[in-house]
Amino acid sequence: MTEALGTSPPRDTLDTADARRVPDWVILAIACVAQFMVVLDVSIVNVALPSIGRDLHYSPTGLQWVVNAYVLTFAGFLLLGGRASDLFGRRRVYLFGLGLFTLASLVGGLAQNSAWLTTARAVQGIGGAFLSPATLTIIVTTFSGARMAKALGVWSAVAGAGGAAGSILGGVLTAEISWRWVLFVNIPIGTAATVAALVYLTEATRQQGAHAPRLDIAGAITVTAGLGALIYAIVGTDTHAWGSAYTLSILGVAAVLLAAFAVIEAKVASTPLVPFRLFRSRSVSGSNIVMFLVGAGFFSMWYFLSLYLQNVLGYSALRAGMAFLPMACTIIVGAQVSSRLLNRIGVRPLLLSGTFFLVVGFLWLTQIHSHGDYWAHVFGPGCIVSLAIGLLFTPLASAATSGVHFSEAGLASGVLNTARQMGGSIGLAVLATIAIDHTHAILGVSHGAASTAAALTSGYARAFGVAAALGAVAIAASFIVPSIRPKPAPETARGEDPVTAQSVAQPGLDPVLPAAVVRPEPA
Repeated sequence: MTEALGTSPPRDTLDTADARRVPDWVILAIACVAQFMVVLDVSIVNVALPSIGRDLHYSPTGLQWVVNAYVLTFAGFLLLGGRASDLFGRRRVYLFGLGLFTLASLVGGLAQNSAWLTTARAVQGIGGAFLSPATLTIIVTTFSGARMAKALGVWSAVAGAGGAAGSILGGVLTAEISWRWVLFVNIPIGTAATVAALVYLTEATRQQGAHAPRLDIAGAITVTAGLGALIYAIVGTDTHAWGSAYTLSILGVAAVLLAAFAVIEAKVASTPLVPFRLFRSRSVSGSNIVMFLVGAGFFSMWYFLSLYLQNVLGYSALRAGMAFLPMACTIIVGAQVSSRLLNRIGVRPLLLSGTFFLVVGFLWLTQIHSHGDYWAHVFGPGCIVSLAIGLLFTPLASAATSGVHFSEAGLASGVLNTARQMGGSIGLAVLATIAIDHTHAILGVSHGAASTAAALTSGYARAFGVAAALGAVAIAASFIVPSIRPKPAPETARGEDPVTAQSVAQPGLDPVLPAAVVRPEPA
């Protein structure tokens, strides 16, 4: 990794006297370790849920909030966390998010009742919402050209593999030690990452001075509350039907809050939290649409395959977790291939290839049945979908930050993370409802003639079919993204910051990220 990435020039635009030459692999490790922790904690508790429910006396319906409390606050605060990186600096926001996340992990691991753990998980989500955009901001403000493609490949592999690793690690820790260690495991990792960030990470994005924009408080409150209400309504559909008065009323509140946010951003705020001009870029808008659709299908794959392996094929929690290991490895392979091809063939071919493999994998998964076999019905299609995710994350991250002003790197990162998280949450809720309704329909029509395993499998297969359809829409959406190909940033003197040099060469213009140096290709 060191040979591939080299050594970055100092990136500190606030105090160059303290700037140090830091190896690129150190900066990359600081970003990737934190991102791994954030993604890991979405799934690591799944296998431990039965043990948590018994120890802390959760009700059957209340147990879902061990997962949902984290997802709710994580999705709701992502845009705020992304913008904070721009205004207060990537180093400060990284340390704040990491510290809050690590402390909440400690508190959650010590929980003595259900309310204690649920609150700790919600605070974990807030920490993750500030931490995750900061990690991508670190990548796109540190690296440029081919080096950034390699760095994004590593970051994408870590982000993609975190979900699968959560199932594996959660099963091992719960079976061998205690469910509490699915939270305690974050403490040594978070502590080490904090020390490394304090020593090596410098500030590169903080805006200072009398003309530095202030945080859009009204926009932050309305979008956070609106997204929170939307996710709350969605995750509650397993106990309240989509058409119930309860769900519709919360969806109505979410709609009003998000509409108010749109008005504030367009008409009221002098420095909006999310400038809508950002979405005039086909690269930014198209990549976020594709990420939303991909997230909707990908998140559901882990969920339904975990249920299929345990509820239908009879796997233990530990064995089911280990079954995802080949898929985690395939994500890493796909991300590395993608990072090497990005500079050669550009963004769009990788998006088309990845979404095509996504559709093929999900269509194959529709062939599962109640007497199926892991190697015949899960391994192959699961690895194909995982390869697709590995291929997609790097070009999507590159496209979503291409042409974005340096002062809005955190915002672009937060928007992309929000698209992925919202896609996953909404997609899983919709596909789970489809699967459950189809299972109930089969059991109702057959009047007990069909086995429960067969009905469950049919429901899972129906959900995979819908996921394939979402992948087909993602193929079409990939054409929104222009065919761009990163190329090396302009040459600078040894030790000179490419972004600073670019702004000096063009006085009066806001510097743009090195990722924005792209070469249009024929459509």
